[in-house]
Amino acid sequence: MNSFERNVLDNPPLTINILNLTNKIAEYRGKQALYERQLPQVLDTLRYHAIIQSTESSNRIEGITVSARRFDSIMSDKTQPKDRSEAEIAGYRDVLRTIHERHSYISIRSNTMLQLHRDLMAYVGSGQGGKYKAVDNVIQETLPSGEKRIRFEPTPAWQTPNAMESLCTKFNVERDSARLPDIILIAAFILDFLCIHPFPDGNGRMARLLTLLLLYQSGYTVGRYISLEKIVEETKEQYYDTLYTSSQGWHKGKQDLIPWTEYFLTVILKAYHRFEERVGDVEHTQKRGWKQQRVRDVIDSFLADFTISDVEERCPGISRALITKTLHDMSKEGMIECIEKGRNARWIRR
Repeated sequence: MNSFERNVLDNPPLTINILNLTNKIAEYRGKQALYERQLPQVLDTLRYHAIIQSTESSNRIEGITVSARRFDSIMSDKTQPKDRSEAEIAGYRDVLRTIHERHSYISIRSNTMLQLHRDLMAYVGSGQGGKYKAVDNVIQETLPSGEKRIRFEPTPAWQTPNAMESLCTKFNVERDSARLPDIILIAAFILDFLCIHPFPDGNGRMARLLTLLLLYQSGYTVGRYISLEKIVEETKEQYYDTLYTSSQGWHKGKQDLIPWTEYFLTVILKAYHRFEERVGDVEHTQKRGWKQQRVRDVIDSFLADFTISDVEERCPGISRALITKTLHDMSKEGMIECIEKGRNARWIRR
């Protein structure tokens, strides 16, 4: 049952832990505004890496992968997709860009969900894009033995259009009422969307795109600079576990929103932590020679082998030329060693 029904919202998931998480997120959101004013060049670099990581991670969660060279070409619009995996990556790229550029103009309605899904599946050519499911679907998992087990039975196909219309309408009413923090309502909306599972394909990726859309509309824009999808990928087991726990009893309106909401807020808070780590202290960035020292500090933090791209991601606003020079300097000093040469060169600390 919709999490925005009265009997569910009358007992909102406002535990001490959830309130602490929302307060911490609010503090970091204020700091982000300071960085946006003072370090626009650094944030441009972060934004670029976030788009790449978000597209790659969100698709990889669903088992969709392509070679690094093909991925780069698709992301830069230099080639047309050649197969289903490339088509799905291209679709995610386009919808993500739409949300980044036009989120304030996108209304939360059932028709909007259909339009975004149409764009997500635009290159697939299956005719499934922009249509709700015509047959019932199930959410299942594959056990180590190879046996498949049903984890959840979503809303039946014949009820899906009304369920999506109801979800969007009630979410907008609650958001306008300001009775609960937006970020709590967004967590509930995404849980309901995944429980309805409205499309024949692409529900997980749509949920992650809608998460960004709703967060941006409420002023939580950390996803512009740090990939929320990558954090979800890194905590995939917890993602599925909390989703499973909070979806139990959903059809009867007895769902427990707390596990999912805590996980959802933790992902956002991790993103803000990473944002502050990437940007660093504003005063520190004004000191002479800070860029090379930042590169050295990042390299010293790696526990395993790494690439130049790994260093670039953690050093926004620092040119590849300076990173390369620092790598060569540290190699001459005997601090690091190149273990694989070429385009995808890899290094390791000694």
